[in-house]
Amino acid sequence: MNRKLSVGDTLSEVFDIYGAQAGVLLPIAFWIYLVVAVVNGVAADSVGLLLVALVISLMAGVLYQGVVVSLVRDVQDGKRDSSMGDLVNQATPFVGALLGAGILAGIATGIGFVLLIVPGLILLTIWAVIAPVIVIERSGVMASFGRSRELVRGNGWPVFGVIIVAFLIAGITNAILSTIAGAIADGVILQIVFSALASTVTAPITALVAAVLYYRLLPPVAAPADPFEPAPPTLGT
Repeated sequence: MNRKLSVGDTLSEVFDIYGAQAGVLLPIAFWIYLVVAVVNGVAADSVGLLLVALVISLMAGVLYQGVVVSLVRDVQDGKRDSSMGDLVNQATPFVGALLGAGILAGIATGIGFVLLIVPGLILLTIWAVIAPVIVIERSGVMASFGRSRELVRGNGWPVFGVIIVAFLIAGITNAILSTIAGAIADGVILQIVFSALASTVTAPITALVAAVLYYRLLPPVAAPADPFEPAPPTLGT
């Protein structure tokens, strides 16, 4: 049986890890999203290059998600043992699977939103931990959808609440930073840098949510039996 999820406790853990591991989360995010910002800036006037930029953006996003999942797995014992390079190396083999799952989930969720908002929100919720399932359990793309739904079952509303609050925080923060950047950034180079900075600050939030949710949704592990504890009396003794 899955644990009962608390929205407040989950978000508190997300920002606790963010604060404790900012020295790793932010530099990796900056360099990944700086590449994305540069490509987007170069591709602004070309349809063909915009498609290339879209692919690079998707790959950057799933790579960063994989890095964050690896980080959260690493700190489950209370300390981080892996370097930034180690985390990137651990995530790289899963980029293809994460990209495939992300595209499929994005298409299905998008269709759900177009047809009716509620189905899209349901899919967004039940597939919330696909990325951690792929990275941590080494699940296949298609199997990850069912596994995510299994983990979320019984906690749909709290998972939905965590996702919505996290997206609102990230969205508002991104909007504020983008507005500031638009007001003070003069020239393409500064706009690229500020775009990368905005993504750097907000990307860890949504990435951490999936990883933290995964561990909080795992069924509790039963404690091993005490070998010195007397056996329970049998019937009739």
